[in-house]
Amino acid sequence: MPMTRPVELALPFTERWLVQNSPARRVPSHGTDLFGGRYAIDFVGVDERRRTAGVRGWGTLFGTEPPERFFAFGRPILAPADGVVVAVHDGEPDHDARRSQLALVGYMLGQAERAREGIGAIAGNHVIIALRDVGAFVALVHLQAGSLRVAVGDAVTTGQQLGACGNSGNSTQPHVHVQVMDGPDPSVARGVPMAFRNYREWPAGASEPYAVASGIPREGAVVEPL
Repeated sequence: MPMTRPVELALPFTERWLVQNSPARRVPSHGTDLFGGRYAIDFVGVDERRRTAGVRGWGTLFGTEPPERFFAFGRPILAPADGVVVAVHDGEPDHDARRSQLALVGYMLGQAERAREGIGAIAGNHVIIALRDVGAFVALVHLQAGSLRVAVGDAVTTGQQLGACGNSGNSTQPHVHVQVMDGPDPSVARGVPMAFRNYREWPAGASEPYAVASGIPREGAVVEPL
């Protein structure tokens, strides 16, 4: 029977992150139910000025940019709940980032081929955790190559570092993608609703934040853990 009550998690990072593809805006949040991503959410690391990178260049407008240019790249990604690691995938490269609309067109045209290649090409480097006492699984996706600190069978606790944010898989700039599923295999699992606890949220266009005890961050907001 499908889960209807959201699975509550901690935000899997420190510092400030911009919310994209939020299920608070639409479901399916990424426009598809494939790969267990019905309620998935993306977080892009930013600074106090909501910038994703501190440098702009010709690649920003017309081409690609190195992932190291972005604030998110290399930031620690933490376990959002207690559980046991059931899948770890590493070895996918961190490719160049694309803010340019010209570069994005060609990248989007290759999306179908990446889907045919399987979960590694879509999720890139990732960790999947069986959540304790919940019967659900959380996936943390697009991690930095070589950064993973856990192995299958490891017990993890909330806040433990799993790896670092990268730009692997189906990713146009460094970010972390989070989703909860009813099974450990994203190719057949169904997405499960989730909520996050104890965070500060700056809505899009707002200069002052407010505290959230439990909720799902809104599209375009910036969040950080309390």
